[in-house]
Amino acid sequence: MSILQVLDSSFDSEVLQVEITVLVDFWAPWCGPCRMIAPVINEIAKEYQDKIKVVKVNTDENPTIATEYGIRSIPTIMIFQNGVKVDTVIGAVPKSTLINTLDKYIV
Repeated sequence: MSILQVLDSSFDSEVLQVEITVLVDFWAPWCGPCRMIAPVINEIAKEYQDKIKVVKVNTDENPTIATEYGIRSIPTIMIFQNGVKVDTVIGAVPKSTLINTLDKYIV
């Protein structure tokens, strides 16, 4: 299960136009908390691979999308359903916090 790196140019087609729930990890390579939460994101991507799509957005390389969604601190995890942002989790939170948030949106 590979996590797709999404760009400003592909965000629309990879996140907003898909039918299933999408977890978007806004991160940057220099961000310590982002590196801390990365293994958790990978575990969720594996465990939920049949239920959700997991993508990452490097905020340094894709400032347009980060600005559009008002990303002020990273990591910021956003959950999208049918092209609409339904939830946001900010910071390197425990896996249980992410799972509890995700489970609200997975049928």
